[in-house]
Amino acid sequence: MTRISAEAQSEDETMSDEAASAKVPTRPRKTRSVAMAGLASAMFLVILDSAMVNLAGPTIRTGLGLSAAELTAVVGSYLVAFAGLLLLGGRLADVMGARRVFLTGMGVYLATSVVCALATSGTMLIAARIGQGAGAALVMPAALSLVLAIHPTPAERTRALGIWGAVAGFGSLIGVFLGGTLTQVFGWQSVFLTPVPFGALGALVVWRTVPSVPGRPGRFDALGAITISVGVSGLALGMVTASDAGWSSPGTVIGLALGVLSLAAFVVVERRSAHPLVPLRVFRRKPVVTANLVVLLLGGTLTSLFFFLPQYQQQVLGMSPLSTGMTQLPIAGMIIVGSVLAPVLARRAGLTSALPIGLGTLLAGFLWLVLDPTTSGFSLSLLGAFLLIGTGLGLGLVNATAMGVRDSAAGESGLLSGLVNAAQQLGGAVGLAALAGIAIGAAGKHGDIAFTTAFLGEAALVLIALAVSLVSRATGKRSAAPLAAR
Repeated sequence: MTRISAEAQSEDETMSDEAASAKVPTRPRKTRSVAMAGLASAMFLVILDSAMVNLAGPTIRTGLGLSAAELTAVVGSYLVAFAGLLLLGGRLADVMGARRVFLTGMGVYLATSVVCALATSGTMLIAARIGQGAGAALVMPAALSLVLAIHPTPAERTRALGIWGAVAGFGSLIGVFLGGTLTQVFGWQSVFLTPVPFGALGALVVWRTVPSVPGRPGRFDALGAITISVGVSGLALGMVTASDAGWSSPGTVIGLALGVLSLAAFVVVERRSAHPLVPLRVFRRKPVVTANLVVLLLGGTLTSLFFFLPQYQQQVLGMSPLSTGMTQLPIAGMIIVGSVLAPVLARRAGLTSALPIGLGTLLAGFLWLVLDPTTSGFSLSLLGAFLLIGTGLGLGLVNATAMGVRDSAAGESGLLSGLVNAAQQLGGAVGLAALAGIAIGAAGKHGDIAFTTAFLGEAALVLIALAVSLVSRATGKRSAAPLAAR
């Protein structure tokens, strides 16, 4: 126990002094709490909307006459825009000022949410979802940057990130309940309109309580933003196309090739740019690399889980949208519990030990889900899998995010928070497209999905994330051994 506590203490002591000194104008504690509530509402809004859209997916598909691949595109188009523009959003937050970018992004997000509700075709809905993704790409890194700014010390940041993760879980909790209820009672359009008043209220609170921090001098890396956006879009498009046309079809090959080449071009651009979107030097920090790899894989797991699970429950187990939402409440509830426990576990065991514990819990939940014998309705066996999955997601995401952003220096909070968010959304876009392509292809019948294949794919992503975290922990111990010997 002494050794574990020493590891945790040592991790806290390595926090950047510059990060700890990053401050915003002093505010009373009560005002800061209200500001935190307003910022957390952004996370709540985005998670709430995503959860509700996933629950409404089968109804949207029926109402607009979409195929399984087209429904994947409704979800994927949002994620592609979100992931592709998140890094630019983080950079804008640093240069233009995080509060200004937050309020602008929220306005875009809410306006396009209304357009989504008015959509009369799949094409119109997909276009509006791209707009939602662009707005969210401005909101999320700016919000997290402001959270870090108003909580300047390591201990405060750890607690704040725990609250941040718990709010995400609460958004899922309310989202799965409201998504099923609203869809069944008012139709799928209501899931896009419901978040609008919440977002408007959150924006008002942030405008009134969060101090305006001036941006720092710099320019925007437009070419970097274009190459990363095209890269993510190409990969996602190629994988979605594969589900209908096959992996050797021209559309699939062109999309994948375009994605890979654009991402390679992004790296070259960033190496040569005087004002890079992502200064590649941040990847010299092992915690940043580990955290973003884990978040990338968890993003694919989380997004695909909540895409496939509602369809599995409604199409295979014969459940209604309302009962589907109600039975997913344990997952969302345990995400909250896991998020609250994550900082406690990190303080006791250290982040490098806490992260594998969360991922191991998540992997156990997915393996349970794959082996679950339920053929109709809901069962206690399925409940056990849901509880483990929710706990593992809460522990894993909060601790991985903390590892990726807590050492941010002055002027880096927008960059590192944008990087973590981009990794999660990039993983979501590409992971969903890949698993959808594999699961739809494995079904063998047009329009069907092989759900067991999908869940096995999600378990594989978690297993890789667990391996990454264990390797990082082992190499960290080896590099620290000589110092300990002295």
